[in-house]
Amino acid sequence: MAFNFGATGGAGATNPTGAFGGFGTTTTTAGPAFSFSAPANTGTTGLFGATQNKGFGFGTGFGTATGTGTGLGTGLGTGLGFGGFSTQQQQTTLGGGLFSQPTQAPAQSNQLINTASALSAPTLLGDERDAILAKWNQLQAFWGTGKGYFNNNIAPVDFTQENPFCRFKAVGYCCMTNTKDEDGLVVLVFNRKETDIRSQQQQLVESLHKILGGNQTLSVNVEGVRTMPDDQTEVVIYVVERSPNGTSRRVPATTLYAHFEQANIKTSLQQLGVTMSMARTELSPAQIKQLLQNAPAGVDPIIWEQAKVDNPDPEKLIPVPMVGFRELLRRLKVQDQMTKQHQTRLDIISEDISELQKNQTTTMAKIAQYKRKLMDLSHRTLQVLIKQEIQRKSGYAIQADEEQLRVQLDTIQCELNAPTQFKGRLNELMSQIRMQNHFGAVRAEEKYYIDADLLREIKQHLKQQQEGLSHLISIIKDDLEDIKLIEHGLNESIPIRGSVFS
Repeated sequence: MAFNFGATGGAGATNPTGAFGGFGTTTTTAGPAFSFSAPANTGTTGLFGATQNKGFGFGTGFGTATGTGTGLGTGLGTGLGFGGFSTQQQQTTLGGGLFSQPTQAPAQSNQLINTASALSAPTLLGDERDAILAKWNQLQAFWGTGKGYFNNNIAPVDFTQENPFCRFKAVGYCCMTNTKDEDGLVVLVFNRKETDIRSQQQQLVESLHKILGGNQTLSVNVEGVRTMPDDQTEVVIYVVERSPNGTSRRVPATTLYAHFEQANIKTSLQQLGVTMSMARTELSPAQIKQLLQNAPAGVDPIIWEQAKVDNPDPEKLIPVPMVGFRELLRRLKVQDQMTKQHQTRLDIISEDISELQKNQTTTMAKIAQYKRKLMDLSHRTLQVLIKQEIQRKSGYAIQADEEQLRVQLDTIQCELNAPTQFKGRLNELMSQIRMQNHFGAVRAEEKYYIDADLLREIKQHLKQQQEGLSHLISIIKDDLEDIKLIEHGLNESIPIRGSVFS
C-alpha cells in the first residue's frame, strides 16, 4: 500500500475497543467531523467502569457495562472544536464491568467444569482411548492452542494461551508513564520506516489535520518520532486548540484517542499506515491498586503475587504478563531496539566529550598565553607608573613614607645580594644554564678530528695494555694450577698419617 495521505473517511460507526483489548467495550456514535461540542457517547466504560478508555490492558476485557455518556461542554459554539475550555463533569457508573459480573459467573463455572472434564475424564469414546484423549487435551492446554473434545453432546473447549494451564507464560515489568491526560499525548504506530515518516512529516501533519475536520482553531504537533522493531515507527502527537480570545490549550489525550477510535476516523488512519493508536496517560493510584489486586486472565494468582514482591521499583514499574513466544520475541526486539538507541546516544555523548576535551585543551593553552601576556602588560604598566611617579615627584623633598619604602627596598636588596641567598643561587643557575647551552651547541656541531700520529700512539698504548692483561691472566692460571697440586697432595697425606698413629 502506498504511503497515502488522503482525506478523511465517511460517516460514523460502532467504535471497537481500544489498544491491547482494553478492559471493556466502548460504543460510540460519531458525530460530524471531529465535533465534541455535544455529548455523543451512548455507553462507555473505561478501565474500571468509568467513561474513559486508557488504551491499556492485558488480554480480553473483564466485562461490559452500560453507563451514562460523557458530555464535553458546548465550548465555542462552532460545533467543530473540543468544547472550548469548559467541560461538563463526567459521570461514571460502577454497577457493571469489573466490579459486578453476576451474569458471567455461571458461564465461567461451566467453562471451568468443561475444561476439567476435558483434561481429566473425557467421555467421548467410552473406552481406554479416552485416557489417551485426556493426555492429548493436557498437551494442548499446556501449549495453549487447539480444541479439547470430551463429550459428544457438549461443544469442545477452546484452549488459548490465556488458559490457566498454559505453561508458556511469564511476568515481566514495564515502566509506567508519568504523562498527564492534560498533556494530550497520543501515540500512533505507523507501518513505515522512520526515514519515510521524517521525510513526509509535514504531509503527515496536514493529513491528520484534515482527519480532524480541517478546523483552523486546531493545530497538530509532533512531539517525537521513534523507531520500533519490524520497520515500524512510533509518532507521538498532540493537538492544540486556540480560542478567539487568543488563549490556547492542549486537547486531552483521552478525548483525542476516543475520536481516533471512531470507525470512519480509524479507517482514514489505516489509509495513512496507522496500525495502532493509544493515549499516553498515567494510571491513577486507584487503577494501579485495582490492577495489582486482580491477576490477569490465565496467570496464576501465586505467580502474580510473587511478581509484585519481586518488583525492583514499585514506584516506576508495573508487572505485565508475557504469554507465548510471540510476546517474548516482541519484548526481545524492543529491548534490542532500545539497546541500539542507547548505544547510539552513548556514541554521540562520547563524541561530544572528545570535542569538549579538545576545546578544553585549546582553552587551557589560550589561558596560559593570556596569563603570560597579562604578566608582561603588568610589568610594562608598572614601568610606566614608575616613570610617571618620578616625573610627578621631581623637585620635591623625600617624604617620610618614601624614606620608609627606600629602607625596605635596601633591606630586600641586601638580602638578595647575600652570597648564600637568592642572588648566589640565581647566579649558579645561570652559569649551569650557560654551560648546558654551550655543551648543547658543541654537540650540535659534532666536529671532531684526531691526528693520525696521535691515533697510532693510542692504538699502540691499547695494544700494550692488552698484552699486559694477557700476561697477567697466564700468571694467575699457573698459580691456580700450583694451588690445586698442593691441595691434592695434602688430601693424600692425611690418611697415611692417620694409619701410622693408630
